[in-house]
Amino acid sequence: MAWDTERTKRLLLDAGVEEFSAHGLAGARVDRIAAAAGVNKERIYQYFGNKEQFFGEVLTRELGIAIDAVPIHGSGIDAIADYAGRVFDYQCAHPELARLTFWEGLELGDPVAKEHRRARSVDKVDRILAAVPELTREEAEELLLTIVTLADASQALPNLDALYTGALPGDAARLARRRAVITTIVRTWEREPSRAAALD
Repeated sequence: MAWDTERTKRLLLDAGVEEFSAHGLAGARVDRIAAAAGVNKERIYQYFGNKEQFFGEVLTRELGIAIDAVPIHGSGIDAIADYAGRVFDYQCAHPELARLTFWEGLELGDPVAKEHRRARSVDKVDRILAAVPELTREEAEELLLTIVTLADASQALPNLDALYTGALPGDAARLARRRAVITTIVRTWEREPSRAAALD
C-alpha cells in the first residue's frame, strides 16, 4: 500500500500545534510530536527540516487557516466591529494560535515565513480600507493590529484576566463581556487620536 504523505504531514502538523503551543519551540519535543501523530520522528526531518523550520510550518499553516476562516463582510465600521468579534470567537475556539504567536515573539523575534505572512496581512488591511475607505492605510494597519492583539491576549495571557477580573477558565459570561469590549473599541475608533499624534 502506498504511503499517504499528505496525511502523515497533516498528522504531524496537528500534533505540532498542540506541542508547540503548550511548550514553545525550545520546550517542545520531537519525540512527543511523533508519538502523538503515530509517526516515526524521522518523517519530521524528512518533510519539514529541523525543529525550528517545523515550528514555522505549523504556525504559518495555523495563521493561514485563521485568516481564511474569518473574512470581513459588509462595509462601515460596524462591519469591522463584527469582524473583530468573530476574530475573538475564533481565538477562543482555537487558543493554540495565539500561544504559538506569542512563543514565536519570545523565542524567535523575527516572524517565520515573513514575506508570505506580510502579503496576507497587507491583503487584510486592503479589505479594511475597502470597508472603511475614510481610514488612511496607517490607521487601517493600526486597527487590524489592535483587533488581533486584543483577541490574542485573552488566550495567550489568561493569567492577567484571572488577576484583574477573577475570571475562571472557560467562563462564558466573562468571554461575552470581553468580546463586547473589543467590538465597542472598534466601533468607537476615530481618526482624531492619530491626527493629534501627527501634530506632536
